[in-house]
Amino acid sequence: MTDAYNPEDEGAKMSFSKDMSYGDYLGMDGLLAAAKPLSNAHDEMLFIVQHQTSELWMRLVLHELSSARTLMQQGRTQEVFKMLSRVARIFEQLNSAWDVLRTMTPSDYTAFREDLGQSSGFQSHQYRLIEFILGNRNRAMMKMHEHRKALHDMLEYELTQPSLYHVALRLLEQELDLSFDAGIFRMDSPHVADQAVIDAWTRVYNDPYAHWTLYDLAEKLVDLEDYFRRWRFNHVTTVERIIGFKRGTGGTSGVKYLRRMLEVELFPELWHLRGGL
Repeated sequence: MTDAYNPEDEGAKMSFSKDMSYGDYLGMDGLLAAAKPLSNAHDEMLFIVQHQTSELWMRLVLHELSSARTLMQQGRTQEVFKMLSRVARIFEQLNSAWDVLRTMTPSDYTAFREDLGQSSGFQSHQYRLIEFILGNRNRAMMKMHEHRKALHDMLEYELTQPSLYHVALRLLEQELDLSFDAGIFRMDSPHVADQAVIDAWTRVYNDPYAHWTLYDLAEKLVDLEDYFRRWRFNHVTTVERIIGFKRGTGGTSGVKYLRRMLEVELFPELWHLRGGL
């Protein structure tokens, strides 16, 4: 019989009474303690962990998008591609999480739904900030954050900044020696498809090797929105599977509201140009 393996024999550090451990670095005590079901329903833990981990991934999305925008403004576009690819893959990860949540049946959810009160993912300030950075800006959506001044101020500040797509359009102007109408760069309303912008991106796609950096940027943006749309679609499917067409806990029309969100285009010109190539 061989002796039990002891990693300390190979030099692994085993005592952390005076040093920072893995759990200390990650703040695991607070992180794990944050999952606190309010009922005795077995599946409430799944529901909480699903949404908490989604918020952690969204925190990373915001980190990547904010840095990408800053680098684009500095003309360091090549460095942005990795960040945009990473954001797309984060939404792929979030998509996979719906598969786990869909193991919860309507009966499972009903067992603790009343304990949610009127709380809803619809109220996520991080999701709202992601939408604002990407260009889907709607002041009406800020009202639900008025009770948290710091969060409301954060969203208000974002509306004073150009969206990620605005910055991309400025690069497009510079590359093609154009000047788009000022209305295209509205700060506090959703971006709307513009024919002049479609024409400009079409020039890039008709001669990609002459405008490779912009061409690559455009495809990275399309890739990001592609995964973002899939995430929204899977959200709708999951909600319909679990609650049908009931109203959401936050007061929205539930599936009907989420289906309307599927029609939102973040970078519409990059999609519309394809039919004309």
